[in-house]
Formats: sequence, structure tokens, C-alpha cells
Amino acid sequence: MRERNVISWTAMIKGYVRYGKFVYALELFLLMLNSEIRPNHFTFSSVLDACAGCSSLSVGNQVHSFILKSGIHLDVVLSTSLVNMYAKCGDIKAAFCIFESMEKKNLVSWNSIIGGYARHGLAKRALEEFDRMIKGSVKPNRITYVNVLSACGHGGLVEEGERHFNSMKTKCGIHAGLEHYACMVDLYGRAGQLKKAEKLIKEMPLEPDVVVWGALIGACGLHSCLEVGEFAAGGLCKLEQGHPAVFSMLSKIHGEKGVWSSVIEIRRMLKESHTRKQKAGSWVESRSVVC
Repeated sequence: MRERNVISWTAMIKGYVRYGKFVYALELFLLMLNSEIRPNHFTFSSVLDACAGCSSLSVGNQVHSFILKSGIHLDVVLSTSLVNMYAKCGDIKAAFCIFESMEKKNLVSWNSIIGGYARHGLAKRALEEFDRMIKGSVKPNRITYVNVLSACGHGGLVEEGERHFNSMKTKCGIHAGLEHYACMVDLYGRAGQLKKAEKLIKEMPLEPDVVVWGALIGACGLHSCLEVGEFAAGGLCKLEQGHPAVFSMLSKIHGEKGVWSSVIEIRRMLKESHTRKQKAGSWVESRSVVC
């Protein structure tokens, strides 16, 4: 394009964000600023989503300052993007301050703050905000319940999680999806109630996916439960043959039980299947300056 305006720049930035290319989105934003094109609130919203996607708090802070200096009105969309960015970047206090300052809040705003508290392990705060949302006559959606169930899982609130899981359909007419079942399996797994998790999977009206089986496998590894672990391994292998999580979990359990012959056999199978143990990763933030 010979001439690019704020719409074309914003469209490209938003496209990168949509496809998970968050760093590219931020680099494009820098190029936009250097071309002396003035961003609008749609641009800033996409850039904040990019900061949230790559957990770049320092860049997010700079973008927030730029928004304030630009005098752009913080409407519900832009404010929600700020809440989401701060919550996903680890500053839940800043997220809540912005959330509380919003004159108008929509469902996405509520989901952002509830999800933020859930991710930070602040289950009671997440449920308090959920109750406040309901009292404000805002109807929850599927994402809301994923956040609520996730909060219950992190907080070990089994009965509370069961209540919300059952109320999805009875109160809101929302049928549980795979993501909700995965949250419930994780909830039971964290609490050590592996038989309940197994029973839930067996009674699911949907075919369990990799996430559901993965949640059960993680719980079996955590609590060294071989019986349920083998059930979970069988289910996951039907979907993905030789999944590294299966070998890792079974090897850990057999090792803790002192069955070293089984550990050696599992490692041999691991080599033969050319499966590699999943590597941990971390994000290192560079000293990028936005404005």
C-alpha cells in the first residue's frame, strides 16, 4: 500500500493479535508510531490485547500512559482491554482499580475481572465479583462459568464448584461444554477426588478431548494414583498415540512406588515412540520502549 491510514494499521495489528502473533503486533505498533499515524481507541484496544497475550506489563504500562496523554476517552471497550491486560500481566490490583472506575461495565468487563482473580488463585474474590455481577442483572455466558469453575478449582471449593456447574443449565440454560467438564475434572483432581473425576468423564454426554484427559492425568500424577492414571492414559492414547504426558505421569507414579522395572520399560517405550518430554518455557521481556 502506498498510503496507510489508522484503519489499515489497526486492521493489521488486530490480525496479528487474532493469530497469536503478539510480538509482531507490538512491533507493527512501533512502526505505526514512527510513521506519525495517530492511533485511535480501536488501535489501543488491540495493542493492549497484544500486551496481555505476551504478558508484557512494562509495555502495557507505557501504552496506558500513552492513552492518558493522548486524551482518548476510556470507553467500555478500551477500559475492558486495560482490565484484561493488567489481569493477565500479573497486576490484579491495577486491573481492579480500573474496573471499579468504569462508569459502564458489560459482560466482557465482568468476565475479565472474574477471570483475572481466578488466574491469580483468588477464588473468593472471583466468586464475590460473580455474585455482584448477578445482582447487577448481568447474565453470565459460557466464558463466565469457565472462569467461575476455574476459580473454584484453584481455591479447592468443590461443593461451590458443583453448585455452579449444576446451576449453569437450571438457571441460565447453558449446556456444559468440554471446557466446563475440563474445569470440573481439574477441580476434583486438585482436591484428590479422582474417583469423582473418573465418574464424571464416564458420564459425560460428550466425547472427552485432550484437555479433559490431560486434567485427569495431571491430577493422577499429583496424587500418585495408578489405577485412575491408567484409565486416563488409555483415554488420551486413543486421541493422541504416544502423548508425552502419559509417559511422564506413569513413570512418576511407578518411580514413587519403587517399581523401577516399570519405569525402565516406560522409558524404553518413550524412546521407541520418538516422543520427547515436554519442555518448560519462560517469557523473557526485552526492554522495548513504546513511547
